[in-house]
Amino acid sequence: MRVYIELGSNLGNREEYLRSGLRGLADRHIKISRTASLYSTAPRDVIEQPWFLNTAIEADTQLGPEELLASCLEVERDNDRIRDTRTSKGPRTLDIDIIFYGTEIIRTPALTIPHPRFAMRRFVLIPLAEIAPTFIDPVSGRSIRELLEHCPDEGEVVRAGRL
Repeated sequence: MRVYIELGSNLGNREEYLRSGLRGLADRHIKISRTASLYSTAPRDVIEQPWFLNTAIEADTQLGPEELLASCLEVERDNDRIRDTRTSKGPRTLDIDIIFYGTEIIRTPALTIPHPRFAMRRFVLIPLAEIAPTFIDPVSGRSIRELLEHCPDEGEVVRAGRL
């Protein structure tokens, strides 16, 4: 299954946490085919925190959606991520979100794919547009490029190099 995953970090050595995240995913049967540039992004929701580094990947996996989620959470834990529902939008060493699982629409108590807020976030859409501009969101029927053109988010997103 072709999947698109977003990674972000705003604590510690952000680049190293992202690199470690990519290695951890690859070690868990997630074959990365493309990686977007790094983007320095202003925090959203909780503004009083360090800027993030974000990237997106295109990958193939034979893992089911729930297995993929479990692998992503395991990689986060391996990289010192502490999930706290009270501070879920706060600083973190590594955040891994499944944006798309093929063209499937999944709605369970534990998992929503496509990611519920991806189309409202420039820090998600810009890296995705770099690696998959013509991918069609199965919910809206719009391409990533079109979603980016209509995105209401005004948060700053600056290209910061490559991993």
